[in-house]
Amino acid sequence: MIRYAICNETFEGWEWKRICKLCASLGYEGLEVAPFTLASRIGEVDPKTRASLRRTSEQQGLQLFAMHWLLAKTEGFQVTSPDAKVRASTAAYLGELAQACADLGGDRMVFGSPLQRKIPDGYTEEQADELFLDTLRQVVPHLESNRVNFLLEPLGPAETNYVNTARKGIELLDKMDHPLIGLHLDVKAMSDDEAPVAEIIRKHAKRMGHFHANDANRKAPGMGKTDFLPIMRALKDVDYKGYVSIEVFDYTPDPETIAREGLTHLKTCAERA
Repeated sequence: MIRYAICNETFEGWEWKRICKLCASLGYEGLEVAPFTLASRIGEVDPKTRASLRRTSEQQGLQLFAMHWLLAKTEGFQVTSPDAKVRASTAAYLGELAQACADLGGDRMVFGSPLQRKIPDGYTEEQADELFLDTLRQVVPHLESNRVNFLLEPLGPAETNYVNTARKGIELLDKMDHPLIGLHLDVKAMSDDEAPVAEIIRKHAKRMGHFHANDANRKAPGMGKTDFLPIMRALKDVDYKGYVSIEVFDYTPDPETIAREGLTHLKTCAERA
C-alpha cells in the first residue's frame, strides 16, 4: 500500500511539534527532511537534537524516513568537480548526511542538488560521469555503515545540465552497480523527460527507491494541470509500496492548505485508479 509523506521545508518557520501534529492529523505517515531547515551544516545538529526530532515525530506516528535537498544552501561542494579535494570533501559531507539520516530514523537520501552537479566548463558528459562516479564511490562506505540508500534524481535542463532523464540516471546506476544506490522519480522533473510520467514509472519501477509528487507548475498535486490519475494508476500497477512525498516549490497559498489539498487529491486519484 502507498504511504504518503510531505517535505518539511513546506512549513518554513513552524515549530517542529506543530508540523508533526498537523501532518499526522491530515493522514500523513512520513516526513522528509531538508537539512538546511535544521542548520547550515548538518554537523551543527547534535545527537541530542536529532533524537528529540525523531522522538517528537514518532510520538505523532510519523517516520522521518528520508532527506532531500542534500547540498542546498551549502558552499564549496560539487560532486562533478575536477578538483579531487573538492570531490573528497563533498563525499565526506554526504557521509555526514547519511549518518544524520540514520539518526533521524531514515534510510534514504534523495540527491537532486542541481547547483552541485553540473558538467564543468570544457568537460564532456562522459568526463562528468567519471567525476561523479568517483565521488559516489567515496560515499558508498558511509551508505553501507548507516544502511542508507542514495537515490539519484533526474532533473530538467532548466535546473542543471547533468542527468536530465531517467534513462541517464539508470546508465549511471548500471555503472555503479551497488544495491544502496538507486533512482528517485519526481513528477515535475519528469514533465521534461523523454516520455510520459506513467510510462517512466512502469519502465524503471524496479530501480525506483522513492517518489515525489508535485505539479509541473511547482505547486501541490491538484493545484495545476498535471493529471495524477494515470500517475497513481502506474504506481499501483507496479505495486509501489514506498512513500509518495509531496514536494512543492511554490508555497502559496499556505502550508496547511498545500498539505491538506495535496494529500486529498493524491488519495482521490489513488482510489479512482
